[in-house]
Amino acid sequence: MIRDDRVQLNERFINVFNILVERGDIVLNDRGGKGIGDFAEKILGNRAYGHIIRAFLNPDDKRVIDYRHARILCGIYGVNEAYMIDGIGTPFGFDLPHMNDGNGEPVKKGNILFTSVEAFAGSGEAGTSAGSAAPEDSEYFSLPGVSGSGYVAFPVDGSSMEPLIMSGDIVICRQISGAHEIKDNEIYAVKSNGALWIKHVQKVLNNRGRVSGLKLISANNLEFDPFEEEVNEHTRLFKVVRKISDL
Repeated sequence: MIRDDRVQLNERFINVFNILVERGDIVLNDRGGKGIGDFAEKILGNRAYGHIIRAFLNPDDKRVIDYRHARILCGIYGVNEAYMIDGIGTPFGFDLPHMNDGNGEPVKKGNILFTSVEAFAGSGEAGTSAGSAAPEDSEYFSLPGVSGSGYVAFPVDGSSMEPLIMSGDIVICRQISGAHEIKDNEIYAVKSNGALWIKHVQKVLNNRGRVSGLKLISANNLEFDPFEEEVNEHTRLFKVVRKISDL
């Protein structure tokens, strides 16, 4: 009999797989490097094991993914391991730190994770990259009217989103699963190529109608030109829901 934790692990695997299909990272019946066979080769080590992947995806099949292959999936496709292994957070959000009281019991200090990694609000401006070697501090806090889980807060560096968002403001963002959830022209934090940008965002579609890139647009568009960033398995997306400004 399959343990309940393995069944739940496989349910999360199915959810992640479907998101990867929606994002275009997996293309069913594709022979160009993104098909089921290619996915099976990356995760299980053999492209002939596509039938096993299909078994994992079938809720009526008794075969389920194991923890070793689930971790391989996380490493290759940038899946949040805390979500995949423990069911914590969202599939493609930050790996939120585990806090406990020393006896293994979780400590709740708030529902918003503040990280000291700065989000750029400019193109080519100075600041701290999300992928830099600078130490990252983090802590949890809460605000009235912001309930639920999956929130991250960043300080903003740069002037290109003025007057909507000023340099030094802190933005509170909600993690989203992928680019398919983006609503054009709304403000998002986009973690891409080692940088974390705060911009108005528009989806860029390929000839198959899938999101292949993002057009990042500044509020201060007289001084800062729009530019595009490619969407790949390492792209992270956060919807800006609130800002905190100095008095």
